[in-house]
Amino acid sequence: MAGVELRRVVKAFGPSRVIHGVDLTVRNGDFVVFVGPSGCGKSTLLRMIAGLESVTEGEIRIGERVVNDLPPRARDIAMVFQDYALYPHKSVYENMCFGLRLRRLPDAEIDARVKEAAEILRIGHLLDRLPRALSGGQRQRVAMGRAIVRDPQLFLFDEPLSNLDALLRHEMRTEIKKLHRRLDATSVYVTHDQVEAMTLADRIVVLSGGHLMQAGTPDDIYRRPANRFVAGFTGSPPMNFLSAKLVRVDARAALRLGDAGEDIRLPESWQAFAATLADRDLEFGIRPEDVGVDRAGPDVVEIGSRVVVVEPLGAENLVVLDTAGGELTARFAPTIAPRVEEALRVRLDLGKMHLFDRRTGQALRP
Repeated sequence: MAGVELRRVVKAFGPSRVIHGVDLTVRNGDFVVFVGPSGCGKSTLLRMIAGLESVTEGEIRIGERVVNDLPPRARDIAMVFQDYALYPHKSVYENMCFGLRLRRLPDAEIDARVKEAAEILRIGHLLDRLPRALSGGQRQRVAMGRAIVRDPQLFLFDEPLSNLDALLRHEMRTEIKKLHRRLDATSVYVTHDQVEAMTLADRIVVLSGGHLMQAGTPDDIYRRPANRFVAGFTGSPPMNFLSAKLVRVDARAALRLGDAGEDIRLPESWQAFAATLADRDLEFGIRPEDVGVDRAGPDVVEIGSRVVVVEPLGAENLVVLDTAGGELTARFAPTIAPRVEEALRVRLDLGKMHLFDRRTGQALRP
């Protein structure tokens, strides 16, 4: 296996740049997920690593080699596509061994590799079938098996689960995670689904408009977002955002949420830092799980609200609240089911609050 390094990588189509100077290191054995909305450049970046798109500027290394000018077949990679890309007239066995036959490996080695991969993926009983006789999940397993048998330096996955239904996506996420642990393979995976990214990745790379917005562990991305875009993209439902400005209440720094919202005193850990916020347009962020009616602690504050929508999900209730500062979504226990239009005092855990510069979007932390 090998790591991947991108140094100031740029991709342009004519005068239009779609990738803007990306620097990234994927360590040997890591599972790294590129995530972002449609059109953010994640698939283009993956295709550049694969050699399916040229590099306009910068350098891509796989292992010790600069691969900018190498064709895909010379990069020792295996790619799993969104649409499976199976030969419809070939059996599962022939699909899995096709690349090995092109490399003229001995028949005994080909047979051993195919059967080992089929055992790992639990498709040994399907080797004689044609792709049309398989379910979507089985076809994706075959596509993964075809990649495994090649024993490449690097696995690349381009939205491999997007054609599957919700239940199959969940099952295949589990299979891919187990497969990665078993093979200890370096993998780069592209998805627009932030749940996939959070559950699969060792490290997540968040992209927007061809720019790398943040790279880090799932915990870093979720709990310490570098900017408003990352904070709003991760989490389901996403983070709540309210406009805010710094005020003084009893000589202590506080935030006024919205133009006429309630004032909430900043936690002690923010008091000294608050002096740097005086002239900034701010945005206050808090995740739905940090808004409740039964929270307690030194950094918990109460604000008034009115219930707008209640969404029962079985294990929890999502409640949309109208506050003086704007709308908030909260996660409530299933036993807490307020009525629409009910007045409710809700508690915000300011120990888990976020502040962003409204102009730049950058996170502000003491």
